[in-house]
Parts: sequence; C-alpha cells; structure tokens
Amino acid sequence: MARLAVLIHGMWGTADVWRNWRPFLEAHGWQTIASSLRHHDAPPQTPPPALATTSLHDYVADLEASLQVLPEKPVVIGHSMGGLIALLLCAKGLAKAGVLLTPAPPASVVAIRPSNLLAFARIQARWAWWRKPHRATLAEALSHTFNTTDPAEGTARHASFVHDSGRALFEIALPWLDGTKAATVDPRRVTVPLLFVAAEKDKLTPPGVVRRAARQFAHVSDYVEYKGQGHWVPGQPGWDRVAGETVAWLDAKVG
Repeated sequence: MARLAVLIHGMWGTADVWRNWRPFLEAHGWQTIASSLRHHDAPPQTPPPALATTSLHDYVADLEASLQVLPEKPVVIGHSMGGLIALLLCAKGLAKAGVLLTPAPPASVVAIRPSNLLAFARIQARWAWWRKPHRATLAEALSHTFNTTDPAEGTARHASFVHDSGRALFEIALPWLDGTKAATVDPRRVTVPLLFVAAEKDKLTPPGVVRRAARQFAHVSDYVEYKGQGHWVPGQPGWDRVAGETVAWLDAKVG
C-alpha cells in the first residue's frame, strides 16, 4: 500500500479545504483520503438540525471507524479544529504520526485571546449558541481566517463555508464547562511523532496557543512557526512551502 495520509478539515470547512494539498502530497508519493465531517455536506443555507449538537466525540468516532478498516495506520493531517481531531486520533493509537496545522488546542491549554474572542463574539452573543449551528460571515472570515490571503480568494473560499456545530465550538472554547471532556487529551497516551504548525499572524489560534500545546507533548513533538502567515495555511500564499516542509518532516519521521 502507498504511504497514506488522512486529511481532516476544520470548522466551517469541507474536504475542499485540501484542494491544494492533496495533489501536492500525491505528487510526493502519498496516497490521500479527505472527506467532509458529519453533516458538513449540506448546503450553507440549510444546515441539518442535528449538526447543532454534534460533538467532537462524533467527529472522532466517525473517523475512528474509517481508520480502523484501513490495512495499515495512516498519518493524520488536520487543520484548525481538524488539528485537534487529529491529536485525539493519535491519542487513541490510530495513526503513526500527526501533523497539526494551526490547530485548535486541547482542553489543557487556555486559548482565549482578544483576536479569537472578537472572531466568535457575534456567534456567542446569541442565547443558547452552544446548541445552534453557526457560520462565519464574509467580513469575519476575511478579518480572521483569510487575513493574509488575497481578498478575492478569501471571498471565493468563504462561499464554500458550511455551518458547524455549536456543541463542538462549546467543547473547544469552554472545555472546563464540558462534562464530556471532548477536547481533553492525556499527553501520556500520545506516543507517535507530532508536528505542531503555527502562523505568526494567526488570529484564531495564535502562535502562543499552538506553542503551549506543543510543549505539553514535548516528548513527541516538533514545533514550527511561519512568519507572515495566517490561519489559512491550506491555501494562502506560501502554502506550498508549508506542505513541502511537512512532507520532509513526514519522510524523516515515518519514511
């Protein structure tokens, strides 16, 4: 079997997030699998009611089932919320390495910063936002997700944004209130190599947040930070450098 990478998108995304990375990885000898998370295949205008209360546990369970039927363990590459999901899968022993691109942090890392408070202020100002679907506006996306991307490209990518789960946002943003501990990862359970990728101008998961997470997994992790880059590492200018250095890291760690 070819070397296999499972790609996991983040909040509001679909498998289309990997439109650049998939052909790049495949050109470098990696077979790729990328699918949309549960309820992320609906049109942006009509989110499924069940999406509102879908948990990180559900996203992880779906991927766990798909990984368990593979003939060998893959590497997992996740962006943003997908980075946290990739870390949770590594803690379950389901991958042989994890690449976490500007990842949402595990519960043990306090991630609240002025920039990400502002990014989610409108969403979290609604009563019971934790059980409602949500989607970033174009202005919010251009300001926070695509702040280092050409505005025309950011506008085009925002058009494919779908709604995401209020429950999952609650589990990431307020983990100390989540009785299910969906975002909790015990570092002792992670024994495979991890690459934490941070971006200097990231307004959603600022580099200080990613750096703190990497330190908690220092026994297996490497950390890299890209100057001038923002949250959208799958597609902003310079994505190919990040992808190329990811391939080099994977080649060194898992061959």
